Amino acid sequence: MLRYVAQRLLFSIPVFVGVLTIVFFVVRVIPGDPATAALGDYASKEAVEALRERMGLNRPLVVQYARFLGDLAHGDLGDSLITGKPVSEQIAHVLPYTLELTALAILIGIVLGIPVGVYTAANRNRLPDYVGRVLSLAGLSVPAFYLGILLILLVAIQLKLLPAVGGGELDNPKDNISHLILPALTLGLVMTASVARLARSAMLNVLSQDYVRTARAKGLQERVVLLRHALRSALVPIVSLTGIWAVSLIGDSVTTEIVFARPGLGKLMVGAILQR
Repeated sequence: MLRYVAQRLLFSIPVFVGVLTIVFFVVRVIPGDPATAALGDYASKEAVEALRERMGLNRPLVVQYARFLGDLAHGDLGDSLITGKPVSEQIAHVLPYTLELTALAILIGIVLGIPVGVYTAANRNRLPDYVGRVLSLAGLSVPAFYLGILLILLVAIQLKLLPAVGGGELDNPKDNISHLILPALTLGLVMTASVARLARSAMLNVLSQDYVRTARAKGLQERVVLLRHALRSALVPIVSLTGIWAVSLIGDSVTTEIVFARPGLGKLMVGAILQR
């Protein structure tokens, strides 16, 4: 097991370097000049050229790339052109908001999705199964940002139960949680659809195995067969895909953080792109 993990980590190194290389050169190709963005459109050419020289933008791309990798290896992500603050400090400020949002969304998706998948599999080709499949398909079809808007209209505006925007204060648990529920529920419901479909498929596959039929032949209760024998094996693919779902949720958090005006990596990234 340790050997396998070590191999996967080694294989991830060239992938990581490749992604960094692509990002570096794509940023250099897309329209927009960092020096002009920092000084404004009305800055003189001399001021822009001086800033480009100070930032090293006039150097060859190979030299810029080597400097980029060297600074990154030392944890230096540079300073923001707009705020002038270190990028690492800005990421550290908003990272807790994204982590808590993703973690709670995963918890909601697993807690809701697995029981739905198990119940629909146990009632295959019956009304609960049909309803579960329709709801799962709807959950996969509805974009996260649209679901977030619906929750804001219903829960925050109509019922006035929770705040609609903001991230709350991290040092104030009550305020933080109240601002976290709606965006986490938005992402969690989207993930619930994926978990439910996978859990149903895995359960149907396990329920057709010989050892499950043997357990039923012994006279065990259906609840015992489902929870003790079938579910244990069906959890393997769900656990395996949790990491992939987490990465996907981070991508969905971009639109969710914008809809809820919530601080986070997604909102920070979009703001940086627009400012360029």
